[in-house]
Amino acid sequence: MSEYQSRLGIYKEHCGLDKVDMSWGHDEYMYHVVKDYLPEEARYIIRYHSFYPAHKEGAYEYLMSEGDKTMFQWVRQFQPYDLYSKSKERPNPQELRPFYEQLIAEYFPPKISW
Repeated sequence: MSEYQSRLGIYKEHCGLDKVDMSWGHDEYMYHVVKDYLPEEARYIIRYHSFYPAHKEGAYEYLMSEGDKTMFQWVRQFQPYDLYSKSKERPNPQELRPFYEQLIAEYFPPKISW
């Protein structure tokens, strides 16, 4: 089919990433788990932080809506804390637990649907 041989394929220019079919993985799963609880910026980071061609190489901007372009600033800000934040020292879970429990309680109810 010739439509698959073009730059846009089956999509329209600036249709928005939410209209683009991407492989479904743990990022998309977590997005659906948290979408009713977290602010839009956090949901966007969760959904698109592994979309490396877009945030590292600037690829696929022709499919992004204006909203995508605005939200991608959050994805780019998050990146240094994602893959590149690993430390040689193991964190102490007992020390970190109260901080994360408080943070989770701020945004999530006691039970969520997985």
